[in-house]
Amino acid sequence: MNKKMSTDQIKNVLAGITIPPQPQILVDLQMEQAMPNPDIHRVAELIAQDVGLSGSILKIVNSRFYDLTNQITSVKQAVEILGLESIVNITNGLSIKGEMTDETVVAMSRFWDSAMDVAMVAARIAKHIGFQSPDIAHTLGLFHNSGIPLLMELRPDYLSIAENSYAGHKERIIDTENSEMNTNHAVVGYYVAKSWNLPIELCEVIAEHHNAEKIFNSTQFESYDSYKKTLLAILKMSEHLCCTYRVLGRQPEDFEWEKISSGLLEYVGLSLDDFDGLSDAITLMGIGGEDYYPI
Repeated sequence: MNKKMSTDQIKNVLAGITIPPQPQILVDLQMEQAMPNPDIHRVAELIAQDVGLSGSILKIVNSRFYDLTNQITSVKQAVEILGLESIVNITNGLSIKGEMTDETVVAMSRFWDSAMDVAMVAARIAKHIGFQSPDIAHTLGLFHNSGIPLLMELRPDYLSIAENSYAGHKERIIDTENSEMNTNHAVVGYYVAKSWNLPIELCEVIAEHHNAEKIFNSTQFESYDSYKKTLLAILKMSEHLCCTYRVLGRQPEDFEWEKISSGLLEYVGLSLDDFDGLSDAITLMGIGGEDYYPI
């Protein structure tokens, strides 16, 4: 039997969650919940497409209220544990935050689109290279840029800063953010993920995901944890194939990928031909390609 939380308990656990859910996802969830026999698997599928909802669900299921022995990282598993009634209460509570202006929805759409695509592709790549936990890769892909909405709230011009960050040939993407804001989305994302009770390995990969050049090209990182390094490789391949440099950076080229691709592909044992084949497969999913997300 599912353990149920009151509205007040849900509100307390969700305190600090500030990433608004996609309006369309909330509509789709409400439509599913209104069906005579709602499909909890469809509900899980919808939630897994949204950063804010997924984070809220994982934070609740990993809270002291449930006191589970093992940490939950799969949205599907979390939904099954919480049960449909609690899920309805949670999503209804979050829908109150749907007071976004049209301008905010448009600005947020770039973040939502990128997060969903990177998550799906990360799971696909994880299976392709034989990584043991595609669900973990999906979770990382969904949450890796979770610091962005908070910085958008802090700085209305954040997306312009992000575009300038991706335009750099030599410096790291986060260097521009550091100089403009004295922080960056990777650091903020680390603390968001930590507050959601995600595994510390995922939090650390989120913090390091724009330090990939050092991790894959520098000898001083040869002893870097292999599990985290593989997750980071999956994430960076996913970001490149999903054209994050176009969606968030509005740049025609992926300068970060150019600096890390050789060492990264060697690490995961993929040749350029292998990666091109993977890229073609992702394009067939409707993601990536030269004309993806016009800038």
